[in-house]
Amino acid sequence: MEGSVVAELLSGRDTELAQLHDLLAGLPDRGGALVVRGGAGVGKSALLTAAAARATATGVQVLRTSGVQSEFDVPYSGLPASLGLLAEEATTPYQVALAMVGKLAAGPPILLVIDDAQWLDRSSWDVLIFAGRRLDADAVVMLLGVRDGEEVDARLARTGLRELAVGPLAEADAAGLLDARAPALVADLRARVLAEAAGNPLGLLELAGVAARLGEQGLLPGWLPLSTRLERAFGDLVAGLPARTRSLLLVAAFNDSDGLDEMLGAGPAVEVADAAVDDVQPAISAGVLEVDDARRVRFRHPLLRSAVRQSSSLSQRARAHAALAGVVGDPDRRVWHRAAATFDRDEDLAGQLVELARRALRRGAAATAMAAWERAAQLTEPGPDRAARLVSAAWAASETHDQPTLVRLLATAEEQEMRATDRTQAAWLREVYGSLSWSGSSRLLASVEIAEQAARDGDPELALDMLVQVSFRSAWSNPDDTIRQAFVAAAERLDRPPLEPRLVAVLAIVEPIERGELVLARLAELSTRIGLDPGHLHELGTGAGTVGALDLAALFLAGSVEALRDQGRLVLLAQALVTQAWNAAWMGDTVLGLTAATEAGVLATETGQPLWALVAGLAQAHVAALRGDPATTKTLTEQGERVLMSVGAHPQLSLVMQVRGVAALGTGRYEEAFDHLSRIFDPADIAYHPYVRFVSLAPLVDAAVHCGRHDAVRVVVEEMKPIAARSGSPALRVGLAYAAAMLAADDEAEELFRSALSGDPPGWPFERARLQLGFGAWLRRQRRKADSRAHLRAAMAAFDAVGAGPWAEFARRELRASGETVRRADDARDRLTPQEVQIAQLAAQGLSNREIGGRLFLSPRTVSTHLYRIYPKLGVSSRAELASLYVN
Repeated sequence: MEGSVVAELLSGRDTELAQLHDLLAGLPDRGGALVVRGGAGVGKSALLTAAAARATATGVQVLRTSGVQSEFDVPYSGLPASLGLLAEEATTPYQVALAMVGKLAAGPPILLVIDDAQWLDRSSWDVLIFAGRRLDADAVVMLLGVRDGEEVDARLARTGLRELAVGPLAEADAAGLLDARAPALVADLRARVLAEAAGNPLGLLELAGVAARLGEQGLLPGWLPLSTRLERAFGDLVAGLPARTRSLLLVAAFNDSDGLDEMLGAGPAVEVADAAVDDVQPAISAGVLEVDDARRVRFRHPLLRSAVRQSSSLSQRARAHAALAGVVGDPDRRVWHRAAATFDRDEDLAGQLVELARRALRRGAAATAMAAWERAAQLTEPGPDRAARLVSAAWAASETHDQPTLVRLLATAEEQEMRATDRTQAAWLREVYGSLSWSGSSRLLASVEIAEQAARDGDPELALDMLVQVSFRSAWSNPDDTIRQAFVAAAERLDRPPLEPRLVAVLAIVEPIERGELVLARLAELSTRIGLDPGHLHELGTGAGTVGALDLAALFLAGSVEALRDQGRLVLLAQALVTQAWNAAWMGDTVLGLTAATEAGVLATETGQPLWALVAGLAQAHVAALRGDPATTKTLTEQGERVLMSVGAHPQLSLVMQVRGVAALGTGRYEEAFDHLSRIFDPADIAYHPYVRFVSLAPLVDAAVHCGRHDAVRVVVEEMKPIAARSGSPALRVGLAYAAAMLAADDEAEELFRSALSGDPPGWPFERARLQLGFGAWLRRQRRKADSRAHLRAAMAAFDAVGAGPWAEFARRELRASGETVRRADDARDRLTPQEVQIAQLAAQGLSNREIGGRLFLSPRTVSTHLYRIYPKLGVSSRAELASLYVN
């Protein structure tokens, strides 16, 4: 963009420029990302150009790229070639993002400018947004210019990036700009241009030019969109160029790259023999194109490109794509251009698109895979092969959480003759992903039947995968006995080995009571195996948590989280972290619970999994309740309750009630705690959940004992005893042992407390501390103060260690009542944020900054900055001193 034009378009933009300059002024100490958004022609590109000039003047390296309006999607095509990133080096967009952040952060201060980012391919967008959220501590500033629109709103909705909205010019600034460009306009014409441009700088400049040349008759009616009027003005400008130039402009308009060599090389195929720079010069002179020193071609404004495209016929478009297919070097781009130039059925080309789709999916570019499979289907003869390719496209749509496109693809596929396996998969996709509403248990049998059909079609692996996925839905649907038995029968008819992880997970999640003992034995054996798939580890961790084997669940989930981090599989990692956060909360480990829940919420939001993000928020609320943070608990539970009620996911309200019950316990509101927790045990209540009861019994007993509801809780305890006997649930056994001691008569209590303490799982320090607190308090009430102190001290230390502040305070009060003077210990670790806790723990284990960054998806510089803040908070000055706080 020419300097004079930039200066004109910056008229009246002092406020916007100040924000950009402030962001750049933070370099090299800090960086960040900013989205510069507004309508077409409002001056976003001029602001980005001004920021780049400011950066260059202050010694900051500038890298620029632009999204290109295209009819297809080449993964990572929007990443700057100057970064030296090859998509083949990584398997997911997130790994590309980490490589990008690492490369950018390793050098001098950098400004990365991405204009027309709304046209970036989905993979490049995901990479840049993921990277942009992690630049605050690096000497990198990223600016993304985007044009307003519904798709942009959807893309930006969950990015979390700061935005600079560029609106229309103020009336006085608009008038000044117009008068500077076209001072001779008569008053009426001037007033019309000002009115129709409505403060849009490009509109003012271009409409002023039209008005000056053609007068009133050159302006289109004001009721038309400004973009339409500008396209018409630009179209008239292009129409006046030589025919050879117009043909080359058509090639440039449909090229997804910006190379001048490709534009000229395609010339002969569009009847421009011996195309040369002289054929492009008229477009440059007319202000249509810009060509920089690197021989990169750029339309002066995207509406110019759009005007060229809109004015072309279907045959001209096909000719341009065919011409480009003959000159581009990248095989994927070549296939896409061939596909855009082809109207007839072409099985060879369709096969190449299928291979492109598979490659894209392996690289984490599901949106590209979806588009490639759909285009392949369009090039395929009607029949089973076309249907199969549409079903594959629908699978890819499910990975991008694009539910409307998935439904459309399935409807098109079902119009074709279909093979049995494809019909089964289509039915499955429609059942599981085809609706955004919560169906509860009403559709579970249909899902089981579809899985069984997959097995009958000869694909037991697919059938088992289907059953695993539906079991997660089943876990929060409270299915009846008929549905559970159908699940189990379908899984066992697959004739898989007894220790097949997915089979064990299904049995554990769907039927943890009747199959509990069997599942526990198999889980224990699988816990000794190495090399299990991290996705299967998450499924096993979920199953172990469902049956109440929290220590086994912790083991499986730790392995899953670590492996998923290494593989960069962030969708699954977010889910595994949510499960790990809840398991930690149930075990009373607030440190792991908080770090896992916080990271899970961020990753679930980033990867488009709103329900997982919501459940992560509830896990964070549970941890806040344990730590004595009622404000956070209240905010997060209210948010969760609103969403769960609105979608009808009533069984998940059990988590809300559990959190509220624990929060009320921590503040001594025992009657309220009992009311919340008892809802989980009442089959007539919408918050009832048969398996959340396993980890809710002990806090229910606490509440009942302290508010005098002994008889009511004894009824619950009696109901749970046969369930514990059938399931073997460790969590339920612990809860019942606690209940027996707390509810016992004085002549039986001591023996029951000692029995419970000798038998509880050693890996559950919170539950042991709960028993010790109860036993110590009972001993004190029996006037055995000296005997009580050892138990109360141990309880207080354990509660302090896991971060359960209110419970530690309860133990402290009992100690004071026993006659021992004790003060609250000040744990400096409580001053750290969740992310700082993660970094401190990893640094204490001896990991380097680069290794820590790789695990937490941060640059080494960001890790270093965090450690710089962590040391003074903890009162240490080295990794060795840090290790003394975190490593026993």
